Amino acid sequence: MTKFVNLVKLSVGTDSVDSLDAWQKMRATELPNSLPRHVTRMWPKREAEVLNGGSIYWVIKGSIQARQKILRLDEVIGSDGIRRCAIVLDPELIRTQSTLKRPFQGWRYLKPEESPMDLPKGRGQEEPLPTELASALAEIGVL
Repeated sequence: MTKFVNLVKLSVGTDSVDSLDAWQKMRATELPNSLPRHVTRMWPKREAEVLNGGSIYWVIKGSIQARQKILRLDEVIGSDGIRRCAIVLDPELIRTQSTLKRPFQGWRYLKPEESPMDLPKGRGQEEPLPTELASALAEIGVL
């Protein structure tokens, strides 16, 4: 059995999967290999599991809505001399079932069995449920 773990991260400043995609494409022209990346202060202690098939799941407007495969972790030294971790991502954003997620700081590990399922390709443009409806459905165990 393949053992891997995912990460989950708030996508601050984006209103939708499309706006995250547009922002990443704009920034990619400035990055090595034109691959999107997220730079963070903390290096995952479970690096081997993250790199064994993990994805980063993006929380947008209070719910997980998309994921990207993690390709590698690069060391980046900031202008302040501090070592940081650049999570290098596959450019393809894969939309997922909308899953509510409370706010948190930084990134967190997300077990594969707790990760939302990918949406079928044809359903990629669906809007997430309104937050109130999603909350009500989650409370009764439907979502």
